Amino acid sequence: MFYASTLRAAFDKPIRFLLIILVMFISACASVHDGSSNSSSAEAIPAQENLPKFSNQSSGATSPVGWTFYRIAPFKKNTVYHLEKYQGKTVLSASSKTSASGLAVKLVPRSAQNLWLRWEWKATGTIPAADNADQQNDDAPLRIMVAFDGNKSKLSLKEKMNFELANLISGQEMPYATLMYIWSGKTPVDSTLDNPRTTRVKMIVVDSGQEHIGQWRLHERDLSADFQKAYGEAPGKIIGIALLTDTDNTQSETHAYYGDIELIRK
Repeated sequence: MFYASTLRAAFDKPIRFLLIILVMFISACASVHDGSSNSSSAEAIPAQENLPKFSNQSSGATSPVGWTFYRIAPFKKNTVYHLEKYQGKTVLSASSKTSASGLAVKLVPRSAQNLWLRWEWKATGTIPAADNADQQNDDAPLRIMVAFDGNKSKLSLKEKMNFELANLISGQEMPYATLMYIWSGKTPVDSTLDNPRTTRVKMIVVDSGQEHIGQWRLHERDLSADFQKAYGEAPGKIIGIALLTDTDNTQSETHAYYGDIELIRK
């Protein structure tokens, strides 16, 4: 009973994001997109040189080629993702109903210097109760996460304990640090939010509230500059990208779209 309650508490927020970052890059909990019991270990999934594009894949597929499905926890509902021909192009559709799960790509490590993240996304509606500054209501229609390697030995004792907890639960190492770009419910654009339990996850608001709902939004972010601003140090190598649409905390539902996500060296 103690272990069951401990595991469930660990997967709930605010610890949840620490474990999301761990699981999404590609832990032994990862399974095929349809939520079946087939599982893949991190070692079995090859690291990729490039992010697979949605636009050059066949619409109607439930699992984009090159992207791996990840679950947050067995008791969480899965967000439904599928490729869809929408407004003349193939994009990733995300439908969340009191759910939280995502897709991730394990990357061959590469330097963040002069590397930009470029993507398009579209929210069709807000999540009225969502508030990313409130751990109990931290949901979002759209999130993109970038994981970085680094020297874990210099972390505080508290962070080392968080890493050990995540490793104990999943059997996998979590990234040194993560930038999470979000469409926030209430927090102003350009805000940076800290997770209340770990300094190793920083949320950067790039869209917010009702503004631009129903519009395609194109973003380009200097990953090195964003990391330096968020963490006050130079970034390590980038090791993975993931996306997440979640409504589990607010017990609500939303629908959103992801266009191509690209890493561009400038």
